[in-house]
Amino acid sequence: MSNQVHYEVFVRRKSGVQWTLDIATESRTHAVQSAEDSIAQGRAIGVRVTKETLDSETGEYRSIAIFTKGQADGGKPKKIDEDREPLCVQPSDLYTAHARDRIGRLLEAWLERQNATPFELLHRPDLVDQLEASGIDLQHALQKIAIPEAEARGLSVHEVIRTFQGLVERTIGNLRKMFKRADMPNLDTEGFAKAAERLASDPDRAFLLGAGVAVSIAPATTWSDKIARLLDLADAAPTEPKARAAALQAIEQPLAEIIGSKAGMADLLGVNDLGTTLAAMTRLAGGAQVEALIKVEASVRNCMPPLSGPSQRLGQWLAGDHFAPVRSSIAHRVLAELNGVRRLKPTDAESEIEHLRALAMSLTAAAGRILQVEDITSAFTTRSKTLLNGDFIEALLGRDRTSREEVAMLIRLAENVMGAVNKRNAARWLSANIQAMRFEKEIRLGPDSPSAKLASLAGLQRALVRSGLIKEDYEPLCEKLGEIGALVESDSRLITMLVRAPVPLVQRLGLLVKLAVGETGPSGAVADRARMEALKLARSAEAREELTASPEAMALIKSLAQQGQIAA
Repeated sequence: MSNQVHYEVFVRRKSGVQWTLDIATESRTHAVQSAEDSIAQGRAIGVRVTKETLDSETGEYRSIAIFTKGQADGGKPKKIDEDREPLCVQPSDLYTAHARDRIGRLLEAWLERQNATPFELLHRPDLVDQLEASGIDLQHALQKIAIPEAEARGLSVHEVIRTFQGLVERTIGNLRKMFKRADMPNLDTEGFAKAAERLASDPDRAFLLGAGVAVSIAPATTWSDKIARLLDLADAAPTEPKARAAALQAIEQPLAEIIGSKAGMADLLGVNDLGTTLAAMTRLAGGAQVEALIKVEASVRNCMPPLSGPSQRLGQWLAGDHFAPVRSSIAHRVLAELNGVRRLKPTDAESEIEHLRALAMSLTAAAGRILQVEDITSAFTTRSKTLLNGDFIEALLGRDRTSREEVAMLIRLAENVMGAVNKRNAARWLSANIQAMRFEKEIRLGPDSPSAKLASLAGLQRALVRSGLIKEDYEPLCEKLGEIGALVESDSRLITMLVRAPVPLVQRLGLLVKLAVGETGPSGAVADRARMEALKLARSAEAREELTASPEAMALIKSLAQQGQIAA
């Protein structure tokens, strides 16, 4: 029954233009998510998702709109776009990257059952025979593509279907004819290098080598096995430049399709959650730049899973100059996921922040080779929005943290979000927690010593300044922490006790200076009072002789002068 229903996503690129088909899929969730992403990423001003149900009696589809967002109506009346890219009209048109991508989406379920790629379908007669024998799968795909094409051109659906049927029949005929040629390579017997050198000057070398590759990887039972076989062929590629280029291009196409599929990537990497998957993909595509970062940055090293087996071999190939489209495909898949809403670590919000930071550092390190800095920044700005919704904040803070731990975690979150709007939203979350009476009570009435409480508040102030928030946002929060520090000091009379403590002058002065400069206490009233008491102590008659004889004490006084708190 699932083969009788699919979902189509239509987008409107700008005001007044017609709807165009973006994707067709059998997954409702994927269709709606793709529509949401098109709006969020600015690729469309309006989106519409329709549910297409096949009527078994008429053979036509009934369409029901299930999701609409953005500018769905209005604008100029619909016109036929005369400049629209034409239909595929020749069998060779189906072998382009764009056409293979569309074939992969239209026949996604069937290809997944066959453990095959569009490249293999276009180069293996046995797969074509299986597709024809399946009956409804091919017809279903033709109808899915014919309906939007007919709407776009003002033609009848049946007319477009007949056009596509003719194209498919000619393509199948050509495929079977080519396989009867005497020079069709058998890579298992002839060897890849010899076949590539023999066919290097043949005008049909792309198809012939592609067919040889497709047949060679056909026995593989898993996607990882197929990748391993493709890399074996790459290792056996000839050294002569023209033949080598043709050979690696024939490998590159199926490799890109396998890597570009979720099933292929999941089988290759053997990881489950999205965060670890994206980390492994970034390591694959990033090459030497990411490997160098892993060696020097422990936080990145802890998030990057090791590559082994076929994935390690593939990483070594991608680190070189070959297979640039494969490298680009992996990087853009990482960006696409970052622009989505799926959680990187669904059960561990804190780990999600760490993985997001590691991904940002790694992609930035490899910027220019795989992605542009602007695209990376945009993706992480979009992802940052998902870290500031109520559900994620609740998961991050949990139920067992103290209010101080919650503030520290929110500061950590603020450090790792990007974009001015996101920084401002992070500041709002921080303000709500720092200004709350719960936070003040827990600090003042908590079990820690007064000196530990003040040191903790000072640490929070320093973290706020480093968090990347603008001055207008973090200064009021630092002032509030200073006010709470003043209450803690007042409750305990800590500074008075330090001044009167029965210890050497230098030791008392050192403790007061550390409070005055914000090292062991927050800025504000506590620091001001500590500075005042330190100056009074230093100017007292009993202190003059000891200060003169103690270089250490004089250095402490100079440190206050350097902070601009007393005159030199």
